[in-house]
Amino acid sequence: MKILAIECTHGFASVAVSLDERVFEHRLADWQKTAESLVPLVMEVMAAAGLTVAELDGVAVSSGPGSFTALRIGMSAAKGIAFGASLPLVPVPTMLAMAEAAVEHTTAKHIVPVIPSRVGEYFYSIFFVEDRAFSEIESSRCFVSELPAKLSELKDRFVIVSRSADILVDEVPSLAPHFLDVSFFSAAFLLGHAEKALAAGAAGTAAGTVPEYRQTFTPMQRRD
Repeated sequence: MKILAIECTHGFASVAVSLDERVFEHRLADWQKTAESLVPLVMEVMAAAGLTVAELDGVAVSSGPGSFTALRIGMSAAKGIAFGASLPLVPVPTMLAMAEAAVEHTTAKHIVPVIPSRVGEYFYSIFFVEDRAFSEIESSRCFVSELPAKLSELKDRFVIVSRSADILVDEVPSLAPHFLDVSFFSAAFLLGHAEKALAAGAAGTAAGTVPEYRQTFTPMQRRD
């Protein structure tokens, strides 16, 4: 299948295109320029793959949770492309995609993706993995200092996956043996999930796809 995937929930933005068995991917080095650079990044990857939007079978987007602003940027770009070309749109849960990306690097039965939320807080999910099937046990938000208590029932049978592993280790050294840095997680890891959804006819539409914020945006109060 020919699928365009966009991932810019947190950390950095990336765009990937699958062309049969080949994958073309570009990453954006400057996270602060995601808004103005994402569409040109899409155009670069499409050109590298030698494809036009009209030739795509669908579009995939990392649906969150993550940065409020980045989610809006990525979702808007994906929806605009899908709507303009009348393509199906596949929202891929970011936590699940991170867990699937990590499975090749661990034998742990429980995979716990962690994504920065508000200052000092993180989103987390707990997945049980068996025969490459993922079952979500719990998903919420907490301070990193609360993670040990949240994971205590798992004993030592878990791995925490995050792009911020070094920061988390500094905050909770006791969890250091359980951390796996997944800085390699990118748009390319959305493609397999999207291909299955498209093949099963389970993709959505641009109009019906929304970001998974998992929190309410509260504007900062202006000080006089």
